Amino acid sequence: MSDTTPPAADDGQLPVSARIRARIQAARQRFHANDNIAEFLQPGELDELLAEVEGKMKGVLESLVIDTESDHNTQDTARRVAKMYLNEVFRGRYVAVPPVTEFPNAEHLNELMIVGPITVRSACSHHLCPILGKLWIGVMPNEHSNLIGLSKYARLAEWIMGRPQIQEEAIAQMADLLMRKMSPDGLAVVMAADHFCMHWRGVKDDQTKMVNSVMRGSFLKDHTLRREFLSLLKLTD
Repeated sequence: MSDTTPPAADDGQLPVSARIRARIQAARQRFHANDNIAEFLQPGELDELLAEVEGKMKGVLESLVIDTESDHNTQDTARRVAKMYLNEVFRGRYVAVPPVTEFPNAEHLNELMIVGPITVRSACSHHLCPILGKLWIGVMPNEHSNLIGLSKYARLAEWIMGRPQIQEEAIAQMADLLMRKMSPDGLAVVMAADHFCMHWRGVKDDQTKMVNSVMRGSFLKDHTLRREFLSLLKLTD
């Protein structure tokens, strides 16, 4: 009788991507393009993953009939692309959320705060083309809210956007993260971005931007507050 037992998640004979995937599946968790999987990586595996991606990227270039042996411009392209994806463009998938010090609202601040525009960069999960844009965040704190440093909004945005994304889901993830960390009465996130899947391909329209928003708590219920926030965005641009 043949042994049909699946290989263990940490079988060293498996490619590192297969080992990581097996751990995620054993935990019954998602690993969609815009999910963070840092908790399932073990020390040293990101370097292993880089080497694996490099090898497969070289295969992609070969299938595109690009001579990576004698063409001096593409001899190291596979490794450069692998490093770019894992260490920069998609880094938000593979590293834990950046540490953020939270401060109590000692002065019981309860007025509208706006942070932005924060420059954000991502890649469309449909074509892996760049998304470049600006993000604005509105916070309505209460006496029990936690406050975070100004630069930390940008760090959290970079972590969320550093994954293959679609814009609508990205700002919803940003809103969820800030709601958990700050527990404000209300939160608003607005993003405006250029999508190079339109600029480079398809209709090749380089003028169109996508603008969308997520409103939570008092921003969703209080029309006056929402209008105030949206009107003040013009002053921060």
